[in-house]
Amino acid sequence: MTSTNAWTPRIVGDASEHPDDVAGSAPADGIETVQLLDADAHQVRHPSYSPQLSADQVRDAYRTMFLARRLDGEGTNLQRQGQLALWAPAIGQEAAQIGAISALRPTDMVYPSYRELSMAMHRGLDPVAIFQIMRGITHATWDVEALHFGLFAFVVGAQTVQATGYAMGVTLDGADEVVMVCLGDGATSEGHVSEALNFAAVYNAPVIFLVQNNQYAISVPTSGQFRGAPAARAAGFGMPGIRVDGNDLFAMNAVVAEAAARARAGGGPTLIEAMTYRIGAHTTADDPTRYRSREEEESWAERDPLVRVERWLREQGTADSYFSDLSDAADDLAADVRARVLALTPAGITELYDYVLAEPSDALVEERAQVESYLATLEGR
Repeated sequence: MTSTNAWTPRIVGDASEHPDDVAGSAPADGIETVQLLDADAHQVRHPSYSPQLSADQVRDAYRTMFLARRLDGEGTNLQRQGQLALWAPAIGQEAAQIGAISALRPTDMVYPSYRELSMAMHRGLDPVAIFQIMRGITHATWDVEALHFGLFAFVVGAQTVQATGYAMGVTLDGADEVVMVCLGDGATSEGHVSEALNFAAVYNAPVIFLVQNNQYAISVPTSGQFRGAPAARAAGFGMPGIRVDGNDLFAMNAVVAEAAARARAGGGPTLIEAMTYRIGAHTTADDPTRYRSREEEESWAERDPLVRVERWLREQGTADSYFSDLSDAADDLAADVRARVLALTPAGITELYDYVLAEPSDALVEERAQVESYLATLEGR
């Protein structure tokens, strides 16, 4: 395995040499898609962005992406076996997530939606904390302040309002922090997302709106969702809108790093549209074969973000042992998570009261006592 902190992959020119590449292209809406590494692991020149990750950082990023994908598959398996109520796969979106969060400081706040397994693992969250939500035995209860990583948001788009409010508070406090909020292409149709974008722009809040455009809002393709793409709509709110190849780890990292630096310098919010693809189903309650073709899926499979990074790492001289060791580690992690998930037991219903307010109000204390009194009458029945 190589240990260099610098990398100089072979330059293959701009995207005009690769019709399937997206960097420098001129799509119908006129918005360029930033790309730095194509599907064949060749560097693509860009006039404004360049790779920021060292070889060691790429290996670290790939490790998290690989482990997350292995656990993602385990989540689907557990649901199919009746051990989870639901699972929302993120297979195919790992580079969009890890490329983005690796460009932030550990103290920058992140507001996820409900598909950010890779990001959660990057921040050090025990993945079992996510599995227990999907098992239906407890609400999300991890320490948001310690991880600087918010709870999963199942009300579509609601996290954008929360993130904007938090970012406005950061500005009022004079803190050197950036906030990033994750949402999907479908969420951009929600009214409160527009409200969040407007408030963020008006108050110059240091927030990055990361739209992971995985091409479908459940079963509705983007063509049936909107005419103006998310990146194009940013201008109407008075902020930069940038489109990036969401399957390109390097481009994601570079674009988010630039947006974060601008926000930290007082430049306000940015909307980043990461063009990616949800390889799996929307959730395990969904059947994607009913609304998309095998040809489409195969086309996107050729742009798999893990395959792209692996090709780059091998070209840089990363040894086979790195990948075989990582595969073994992923199997071990999956086995450990599975065992701990199967051992989970439901928490008491009164646990709900522990996570409403930092200091419970008198009304909550009284209500909890009433519930406990009622439960006591059911004992032994």
